[in-house]
Amino acid sequence: MAPFAPIRNIARVAVAGIWLTGACFAAEPKPDIAIKTDAVDVSVTLDDTIKSHPALAADCLAEGKRYAEKQRKEATQTKRSDPKYFPKGGYTFEREYVTASVVGGRYISILREDYADTHGAHPNTYVDTLLWDDTAKKRISIRPFFKETADDGPTLTAMRNAVLAALKAEKKARGIADDESPIDWYKDIGTSLLKIGPVTLAPSTEPGKSAGLAFHYAPYAVGPYAEGRFDVTVPWQELKPYLSAEGTAIFGGAQPQEDNINRQ
Repeated sequence: MAPFAPIRNIARVAVAGIWLTGACFAAEPKPDIAIKTDAVDVSVTLDDTIKSHPALAADCLAEGKRYAEKQRKEATQTKRSDPKYFPKGGYTFEREYVTASVVGGRYISILREDYADTHGAHPNTYVDTLLWDDTAKKRISIRPFFKETADDGPTLTAMRNAVLAALKAEKKARGIADDESPIDWYKDIGTSLLKIGPVTLAPSTEPGKSAGLAFHYAPYAVGPYAEGRFDVTVPWQELKPYLSAEGTAIFGGAQPQEDNINRQ
């Protein structure tokens, strides 16, 4: 299965259960925010699905503007304080807001993908997520979809166990001897919504439904940089005993096998 469309991410690896969000060879979209100085080149881009929802687009743009200004300010200060060692080409930062799924015409899962090149050993990439309720016009968590989500409670414990199993299976599929590592790469995945990792609603073969929860881990999060990014899905059936009425209503079907998902 192909990965999400990259943002110049040389470390990203194709993973099972992940879908493309656009044509591989399509022209890069024009940034919605762009700042270019002698110290930094920053861009922020929203995809077309996000732009078709004005409140969501405004929310992402406001956050993107804060991000761009922060990078501009910090790069400028660094160049002024240490001009001798500051790279001639300046720093490069890119942020993309990419739609992962739209469920029931209401819940929009967004991947926030960052690329940073400060001329270190290699560029770095980061991933975070947001879940938008297009009826309430605000960001929400996955909390309403479960009966309880207490830290270290039964739901988050089961969810963490399922995530770890999925990650280990993915590493095995890539030929990574995970058990031989002297480092516990999973210690930071906790049994709380804040520590389990960035999450989106996975698309489904059943219209209007989600096939489960997709978790997204940037390089270094659950393995060495060379292993790249990991995106794994926990099918909704594994979490069925913990679903609330609202969760039961939105989950169903299976994860699509084709590369290009059908927006719902």
